[in-house]
Parts: sequence; structure tokens; C-alpha cells
Amino acid sequence: MAKNKNWINLITIVAALILLNVIGHYYFHRFDFTADKRFTLSEKTKALLIKNQKPITITVFLDGQLPPAFKRLQAGVKDLLSDYKAYSNAEVKLVYVDPLAGLTTEEQDTVIYNMAQDGIEATRTTLKTESGTTEKIVVPAAVIEADGKQMPVKLLQNYNVAGGYEENINRSIENLEYTFTSSLKKVINGYNPRIGFTESNEELTDLQLEDARVTLANNYIVGRVDLNSITKEGLDKLNMMIIAKPKKPFTETEKYKINYFVMNGGRVLWSIDQNNADLENLRTQNGQLATARDLNLDDVLFMYGARVNYNIIADPANNAEIPVSTGAVGGQNQMQLVPWSYYPILLPDTVHSVVKKLDGVKSEFPSTVDTIGVKGVSKSYILSTSPYNKVFNLPKPFSLQMVAEQLNPQEFQSTPQHVGLMLEGNFPSVFAGRPLPAGIVQPFTNAMSSKPTKMIVIGDGDIFKNQISEKDGSAFPLGFDRYSQRTFGNKALLLNIVDYFTDDDNLISLRNKEVKIRLLDKAKIKLDKTKWQFINVVAPLLLLIFFAIFQHYYRKYKYAK
Repeated sequence: MAKNKNWINLITIVAALILLNVIGHYYFHRFDFTADKRFTLSEKTKALLIKNQKPITITVFLDGQLPPAFKRLQAGVKDLLSDYKAYSNAEVKLVYVDPLAGLTTEEQDTVIYNMAQDGIEATRTTLKTESGTTEKIVVPAAVIEADGKQMPVKLLQNYNVAGGYEENINRSIENLEYTFTSSLKKVINGYNPRIGFTESNEELTDLQLEDARVTLANNYIVGRVDLNSITKEGLDKLNMMIIAKPKKPFTETEKYKINYFVMNGGRVLWSIDQNNADLENLRTQNGQLATARDLNLDDVLFMYGARVNYNIIADPANNAEIPVSTGAVGGQNQMQLVPWSYYPILLPDTVHSVVKKLDGVKSEFPSTVDTIGVKGVSKSYILSTSPYNKVFNLPKPFSLQMVAEQLNPQEFQSTPQHVGLMLEGNFPSVFAGRPLPAGIVQPFTNAMSSKPTKMIVIGDGDIFKNQISEKDGSAFPLGFDRYSQRTFGNKALLLNIVDYFTDDDNLISLRNKEVKIRLLDKAKIKLDKTKWQFINVVAPLLLLIFFAIFQHYYRKYKYAK
């Protein structure tokens, strides 16, 4: 009877296993038991993979001998891409390769240069070995290929050249799904939005915008827009307009074209200065009286729900540094980096997906931005200063001698000042009921309200300006400060905004995923080191001896009877 019961149990277990395999063949599902759901793809990613019918090849260059932090990034990439492969209806081929393995230094330089031309960046890091430490060149990037098109994918985000990269690695792991899914969508769909930087009002030059334009050109069609000459048809082809630090007032005709672009659902990024303060003027003219800059845009921004004020913010608690001469020594002019309160580091709002997990953004003589009540338009602040600040109305005198001023902390007790504003909704027309401006023969549109669209207003025109080398006139990466060797979040901010403005599927919401680093407490390790050594080394031996003695006496007692 007992023997028959054992056979029945065995047959039941085997049948259950066969049934599970049959069900698994027809119905696919993955179980994620992690607290932060790090192995769970979003529904948007799954839908893209299930809908796609084109074979995909993903080549990952993060391979070979890597530092521990990069191994975590590599593991995150492999885990994610294995899910992509599992959910995709089309074939997904995964290739992992170290492009620099076995090459001489000269050959590595050539490969790195060629990859850089394709938008694939390498980075140097330190690798611990048995003989000490050695410098290692790592390529934290991948390439997605589909239907004869390919796109580079940057795996390491917000890399800070001044410090460690542990936190940046974790941010990169959190952003992996967004990074791969957004790039995959562009490769599969072949959609390249058109982005135009305006140039008719003495905006930032091509060289000052070089890194912004080159970086965006990897995924978008980027050019300059002359509002004086562009036609209605030209505006219709444009998806996004960036107005970066204009210095000359806008004419009514130019404003009419911007308004038509907004009415048609176009996205606009305003990065404007309402003051003329400039650090170069302080160096060359021994001072400057900062005054208001008239751009003739107040009525437009007011109608859309924003106002950039005529003031300058000082933030002595959180700011960037500037080089100041300390005199000549041995015929050489000595420079020293000193904090400059009028270059606040703007703090991103942690709620909005456009700026979530973003590094501090460097600004130069920023102004505050306020909201105006407009029906049908929602507003949210995305960039602010620290609570320790002071707002100065214009005009205001400036000189480099101000770096030595002893500031009274009591004067800077305030609340965060807002510098960046997101506006979304249906915007009213600025020119509703107004006559056509000069040069416009027929109205471009009679719409009283815009299609659903978005815009961002930033009270600083230098946010997206890259620094320029004094040696050879080349452009530094956007957000990189050549004096302090720090990298700020300016480039990441621009890329986030462009992605948010040009992607109607709102894939940027995938950035909300959080992967917690569960690191060991080093202080606790040092304090309890002896205890845990005892538990892990001595305790098992004592237990083994105890059970040996117990077994010896138990056997002696048992068989002595």
C-alpha cells in the first residue's frame, strides 16, 4: 500500500512538471521578486518589442576586464537585453565585444577616434590588479542596428570627471531601459524630428552651440532658423525651436512666426537673459553696470503664462567657481578659483521626469521666472536655486573685486528662487484680434488657441552654451567647466528636454525607475570586524567539533547497551 502511494506521488510530480513545461511553451511570463522591480520591463517597452517585425542586432562594447563598478553596469545591460530578447517577436542578436582588446596603443587610438566619429565615446578609469593599479580605457556604449540603420547608445550617464563614478554608474543602470528603448524606437521607426536653433536676433553662435548641435545631430535633424526669412512651409517642417540667448529685440513679424509655430503644436525652449551682465566685461572693462535687456518678448511670454523678471540671483551657498588673477609671479600671471555667487548651481525638481536624477545645472547671472494664470495651461517649476539666495533688481553694478566681499548670511535667508518653468497645454494666440505685422500678407492661421503642446522657459541664456578653448578655439563638452574640471548637468538637461518634446509616447517616464545600491556600511564593518570573523571562521569549526564529540558519545551510549 505504501509502495503504491509512493508511485502515485512520483507520477503526480512528473505529470505536474510536464504540464508546466507545456504551459510555458505557449504562455510566456517572467517573475521578478526584487523589491525595486529591476528586472521588470515597462509596458511601453514590451509593446515596442512585440510590435516590431525587424531583426535587431545589439552590439555592446562594455566587455573584457572591467572595474567592479563597470561590472555592475555590464550585468545590468545583460539582464535588460536578455529581457528584450525574450519579449521580442523578431530576432534579437546580442553581441558583447571589447573593441580595444589585444590592440597596441596606436591601434587603440585609431579605434577610439573612429568610434568617436560615430558617436561612441570611450572613457579612462583605474583598474586594480595584483601588482597595483593600472589605467584602463572602457567603452561604455552599444550600437543598435535594424533595417540597415544603426544608432549609438551611451550607457554611462552624467559622468563627473572630477570625482568617483559609483553614483553615476547607479544612475546609468536606472536609465538603461529608457536609453535602449528610446534608441530602439528611433532605429525601428526611422523618425528623426527637426530641431531649429534661432539665429536672427544675435543668439549664441555656432561655436558656442557646437556641442549641443553635434550631440543632438546623432538622433535628430538639427539646423539654424532665421525667423526673418523662414516661410510658413518651413515652420511646418519644424518640430522644436530653441531660442538660446538672443540679444536683439524681436520684431512683430518674428513673434508672429513663433506664435504660428506654437499654434501648430510646435515645442519651444526659451533660454533668455533679461539682463546684459557678462563676466568678460568685468575682466576687460574693470566692471559693468548690469541693466535690463529689452527683447520685446514680455507680451508673448505673458500670454503663454510665464514672466522672466528683470533681476539677478546671487546664491553664495551653491555656486560655480571663476578664475581670478592673484598677480604675476616670475613673469607668469597666477590664477585662483574662487566661488562666484552670481553663477548659481540650479537644483532640478525631483518629481518631473525631465529633470529627475539630473546633476546640478550651471547658470550665469540667472533671473527669476514667475507664472501667469492662463486657462488651459498647466505649469510646473523644474529648476531652482538653493534656499540661501538674494535677488537683486536692475540696474546693478558688478566688478571682480566683489569676490572678496564678506557676505552677511542673514541677508541670504530666503526660499528657493525658480529659474526654469514647464508649460503644457493649449496656449492662447498672441495675435488673436490683432492686425498682421509687416511682411505677412496672408494669415498663417486663424486659430485662437494652439494644439496641445509644451514649452520651457529658463531665465538664463547661457545654460546651453559650451566653453571654448583659448588654445585652439575648439568647443568643450556642454556642461564641462574647464576651470574647475567639473561636469554639470547642462547637456543631460538639454537631451531630456528634447526627448520629452519630440517623443509623444512619453518614454522619458521610464527614467522614474529606481535601483537602490545596497552597499555595506563601512563604519559597521570596521566596528564589528572581529565579531563577524569569529562567526564566519571560528564558529563553524566549533560546531563541527561539537557535533563530532556529540556523535562519538551518542554512538558509545547507543551501542554500549
